[in-house]
Amino acid sequence: MQNNNTTNRNVMTDFLNLVNEMAPYLLLGFLIAGLMHAFVPGRLYSRYLSAGNLRSVLLAALFGIPLPLCSCGVLPTAMSLRREGASKGATVSFLIATPQTGVDSIIATFSLLGLPFAIIRPLAALVTSVFGGVLINRFDRNSDDNATADTPAAVHEHTGHCCCEGTCDATQAPEPPQGFGAKLLLALRYGFVDMMQDIGKWLIIGLIVAGLITAFVPASFFADYVNTPLLSIVLVLLLAVPMYLCATGSIPIAAALMLKGLSPGAALVLLMAGPACNVASILVINKVLGRRTLVLYLISIVGGAVAFALGIDYLLPHEWFIPTFAGEMHDCCTPVTPLYQWLSTGLLLLLLFNAFVIDPLRKRRIAPAVHAHDTKVQTFSVGGMSCHHCQHNVERAIRSVEGVEDVEVNLERGEACVKGRADAQAICTAVSQLGYEISIS
Repeated sequence: MQNNNTTNRNVMTDFLNLVNEMAPYLLLGFLIAGLMHAFVPGRLYSRYLSAGNLRSVLLAALFGIPLPLCSCGVLPTAMSLRREGASKGATVSFLIATPQTGVDSIIATFSLLGLPFAIIRPLAALVTSVFGGVLINRFDRNSDDNATADTPAAVHEHTGHCCCEGTCDATQAPEPPQGFGAKLLLALRYGFVDMMQDIGKWLIIGLIVAGLITAFVPASFFADYVNTPLLSIVLVLLLAVPMYLCATGSIPIAAALMLKGLSPGAALVLLMAGPACNVASILVINKVLGRRTLVLYLISIVGGAVAFALGIDYLLPHEWFIPTFAGEMHDCCTPVTPLYQWLSTGLLLLLLFNAFVIDPLRKRRIAPAVHAHDTKVQTFSVGGMSCHHCQHNVERAIRSVEGVEDVEVNLERGEACVKGRADAQAICTAVSQLGYEISIS
């Protein structure tokens, strides 16, 4: 009984240590993400991505690295860029770079894993995404040209003007409110409510899993693989590729596994392949961009992750990659946690409570703008929406259809109510082009 109580206390201690260490950095990351969303024009990300050359691939990667989009949110965003005329190489570069990082996960990586990991992680995302985009431009150019010709939002070469009849506006992010104060409120709403709802669940799961690993996995679990880093890298790769891991939620898991003897290179594989590859993204990319693109996409991520992992394990000092909180775990002489960390943890918990309890209740009290009993309303079932980016992309795609007067997309129910005389098939086509499944209810 005493051993069980000790184990439970260790799990709680480890969980609190992780939360206290990450909370200030998470809050800062969410704030910066919100400011980027509110103050950076949406058109900036698609204006320079139409050419099938190295420049557009590099720009797509640089645009994607700081964006706080998970692997589910990046899919519709990338498909929107594709509809606006972005080349297939640039689209794939954006797809590879974006879910691996994000300004929030970079800051959180620094908080738990230290500066070297915080530098190498976005660098690895940049290299692998550019490599993937170049592969697409080299070996999938024909399908890109055909797809671009068939895309309703193809861009005229040299002019930058869209040849669709006003549909591009629908795929852009909605124009932020005018005025600094209104934009600041939008930033706070996006960072501390929408993003909390999108990744908060995965972040909590990651922290709990990290605590369980620390408490229950033997300290020498990975000792057998110390002299064979490649084997541990392959094992982590087999686990990480199919399952969903949030870029931020994967950080505490990687840190906990490193404390059990996992090599830093194998931990980087988890941080790269986990967020960038999962069953959902693989299915959507295969459906929308084609099988050849999917194969090159996976080769880029897996090959890049293994290459960087081996480079870390064989070329860089191991002491660079010791988790920053390692000395605090189960230490009877652990220093008192700073007050600012406790305050940050309290604020983070309040924001999570607001995002998952208060805000959904508030939304239920507000009468919807579109009523299902209206004779001019059509109701559609939409499958594949996982976050607020998905919701906004579906809404913008439906609004682009001629005859739509108003639309309300419910993320929780997977439902879209569309008011107007728009053709149902046109609505289904607009949404399915983003990779979602849609049908008339």
